[in-house]
Parts: sequence; C-alpha cells; structure tokens
Amino acid sequence: MKKTDICTIENSKIIVNEKIIFESETENFSDFAKEAYKSLELNYPKFHKMDNLSKLAFLASEMILKNENHSKTALVFANRSSSLDTDFKYQESINSQENYFPSPAVFVYTLPNICVGEISIKHKMQTENAFFVLDEFDEEFLNNYSEQILQSGKANKVLCGWVELYQENYNAFVYLLNK
Repeated sequence: MKKTDICTIENSKIIVNEKIIFESETENFSDFAKEAYKSLELNYPKFHKMDNLSKLAFLASEMILKNENHSKTALVFANRSSSLDTDFKYQESINSQENYFPSPAVFVYTLPNICVGEISIKHKMQTENAFFVLDEFDEEFLNNYSEQILQSGKANKVLCGWVELYQENYNAFVYLLNK
C-alpha cells in the first residue's frame, strides 16, 4: 500500500501535502468551518446541516477527494469522542426546554457513521466504510483494516483517518491509501 495525499486540519489551518490550503484567525471551529467552506468554494448544501464532527470529516475528505471519481474508494475513520460533542448539545437543548421538546435539528447528525455516510453520498461511493472509536490514533490498525479491504477487491483505494472533535478541540489527519 502506498500513502498518497495527506490532509491535516487543526489550529484553524487546513494543510494538504504540507502546503497550507486555508488559514483563519478564528479559534471557534464552527466559524472556521464556515469560512473554509466558503473560501474553498465547496458546493454541498447539506454541509450547513451537519454537526461539527461531520463538517471536520467532510472538509478533510474534500481536500483529498475533490471532484474525481471515487466510487471504488472505501472509508475507514476513527476518533476518541465519537459524537459526544453533538450529544452534549442535544442534552443542553433538552435541559433548556420547559416541556422537554428537544430540537430534532441538533440530533440529526449525531452518529459517527453520518460522517462517512455524507462523504459516501457526495462521492457516490459504493464500497466499504467503517468508523471506529479508539483511545488514540492507531495508524497501524487503520492501515491493516484498509489493507484487508484492498486485498478483498472491494475497493481500489481507501480514505483513512482520525477525525476528533470535542468542544473546541479538533484535529483531523486524513490520507489516501492506494494498492
């Protein structure tokens, strides 16, 4: 397997293959994501409905996948906090209501699989996808899992990575593996 393109997102910067693609002065992830989406001229209206974890995964993936054909690309992501950030926001919306009517808009994108699902929909991927919750980034585990997918013939490439977001702490490290 060969690692090709690499994207990292942290500290209000998007870096692809060691080149800064986008940088912002804002420290708030939500504002940073909106600025990056607009500046990079991404065109996916569902982006504005996504939770922050999905936005982080989507931005990192778009920097690598772009508008090329990735119907035979699999996705293998992991993080530590799962969807805990959105789950807390959902709980806050319950607590702030007098009659227990939480906002369904907050809860729509709470599963980590939504991240890989939205990327798969955008790129018409018809392959395997997985989202693992791990204590820490384990590149060897992700690569071994990806190698099994490639050897099975179910995919020609695998987009792998770590997409961690909890409150205002976020980090994405996403890379493309080829046979």
